[in-house]
Amino acid sequence: MKQNRHLVVFAKEPLLGQVKTRLGRDIGTVAATRFYRRILSDVTRRLGQEERWRCWLSLSPDSAINRHPFWPSSFQPVKQGGGDIGQRMDRAMRQMPSGPVVIIGTDVPAIRPDHIENAFKALGHHDAVFGPAADGGYWLVGARRSPRTPDLFSNVRWSSEHTLADTLNTLQKNDVKVALLETLDDVDEGAAYRRWQRLSS
Repeated sequence: MKQNRHLVVFAKEPLLGQVKTRLGRDIGTVAATRFYRRILSDVTRRLGQEERWRCWLSLSPDSAINRHPFWPSSFQPVKQGGGDIGQRMDRAMRQMPSGPVVIIGTDVPAIRPDHIENAFKALGHHDAVFGPAADGGYWLVGARRSPRTPDLFSNVRWSSEHTLADTLNTLQKNDVKVALLETLDDVDEGAAYRRWQRLSS
């Protein structure tokens, strides 16, 4: 089972001032970078211990793949490449070996193995699956990729409250069968960070 189920985690090299810049404007660059490093470590360690899927880390910038690893050995690193987030996710979706693919980021501290398993299970009966985020985006996207990989990333207003709605509207027009998981909070600004602090203390 593991060999034909692929979990791809999108991650940036955790350098000061290069990650969580929007959050950094609210809580400071050092605190935002520290938060990112913690969540990246927690999420990859938690999900990388599983035997139910293969783990890939899609890295930005591409050159990070050649530097000292900041990821667990259970993850195989790959380059994100250029383009906007939609183009990069589309590339990751299409370059994986055969089998269903689930992509997540590192903005949602609450992601657990059961969320990933639920996504793969949903792909048994649907063409695509999304984990809605409270801000109108999504924290997970996946595709069965059989008999074809649907176009999931066109005509989308990225990083906005319209991101998921735009995506679902396009897929509905193309008769793509979609499943939705539970809504989770991504931590991109100060209020969400303070909620996370209260819940994690």
